[in-house]
Formats: sequence, C-alpha cells, structure tokens
Amino acid sequence: MTNIKHHLTDDLLMSYAAGNLPEAFSLVVATHVSLCDECRARLASYEAVGGAVLYEAPCCAMSEDSLAATLLRIAEAPQDAVPARATGAPGLFPQPLRDYVGGDLDAVQWKSVGGKVRQTVLPTSKEASVRLLHIPAGTAIPDHGHHGMELTLVLQGAFQDEGERFGRGDVEVAGEDLEHTPVATPGDDCICLAATDAPLKFNGLIPRMAQPFLGI
Repeated sequence: MTNIKHHLTDDLLMSYAAGNLPEAFSLVVATHVSLCDECRARLASYEAVGGAVLYEAPCCAMSEDSLAATLLRIAEAPQDAVPARATGAPGLFPQPLRDYVGGDLDAVQWKSVGGKVRQTVLPTSKEASVRLLHIPAGTAIPDHGHHGMELTLVLQGAFQDEGERFGRGDVEVAGEDLEHTPVATPGDDCICLAATDAPLKFNGLIPRMAQPFLGI
C-alpha cells in the first residue's frame, strides 16, 4: 500500500513480534501491517531476530504430558472464541479486522455516541479496548488528552490533527503528552480503528458526563 506516511514505532513492532501487546493493540498493529509494506518488512526483521534468539537459547525440559495437555486445552476451547473468517471479494477491512467483525463494513453494528459519530466496540481481552469509529466528514472529535496510549488507524477517509493529515493506512500513536482535537476532513466519512489502554481525558463537560456510558 502506497502513500502511507505515518507508521508504527519500533517499540510497538518489537512488542508485537514478541507477543507482548494487549489483544486490542495487536489487532491495530496486524491491520496496519497488512496495509503497509514498510512496517511489514520491519516486523519480519524483528521476528527473524526473535527466532534467532530462541534458536540460541538453552533447551528447557518439558513434562511428558505437555503435548497431550496442550491438545486438550485446544479441544476444550469454546467454539465462539475463534473469530469467524470472512469470505468473498476484498472490501474496506483488511483480513485481520474482517476476522473480528465477521465480515466487512456492512457487518458492523454501529451505536451512536453523539454528534452523528458512531462506534462499535470489538471483543478483546481486558488489558485494553478497541473500537471502530465512524466520523462524518467535517466533524471534530471533542478535545481530549490521554491517561495511557491510543492507537488510531484510518481505514476510510482521513482526519487532520496537529497539522498532519492521516489517510487510509496511516496510524497515529498518541501518548499522555498529547492533547488534541482530530477533525475528519471533507470528502468520505472517516472510519478508524482505535485502541486504548486507559480512559481518555475529555476537557468538555458533556463528553465527560457521557464517557461512562460510552466506555471511551
């Protein structure tokens, strides 16, 4: 995918390669990497380094029933714990995201969060949360800061933030030092995949009042 200007950090790619990211962040990373040749190549190099480290590591003794115990856990896992794989022609969502949604854009069950902005929260582990956001063109997200990290990946349209434009495939990495008011640019409505590991810090009274009900 060309024209991607905003990429994942080395720390995020290394953590993803090592399996240390929360599921919500891993989904954003996997979706971005499926769109971005540069980050996919960087990830492959970190995975190669990790493989070399494991190869050189000393062997560890395993119990005699390790394989049987692993196969038993797989067999006993609930069937609905495995995301349904979407089939058919490629659409807006890359495959990692289609697996979580169970399809493409038309399979999303949106809920209003006010100001014509809609969201749907995807089921992941409790360490962090991830949601799809549908932001009408020209609409601003309320001014806010962060108690932790926020990863926002653009899937359709674009948004403007801090003098930078984020289009399809671009990812914004926001930390506790950033307060901002992203605005969806004119044209197509902006659809984003956003993961957070802590609640946002909204500066306006109304967003703060609504926050507990929206889970943001």
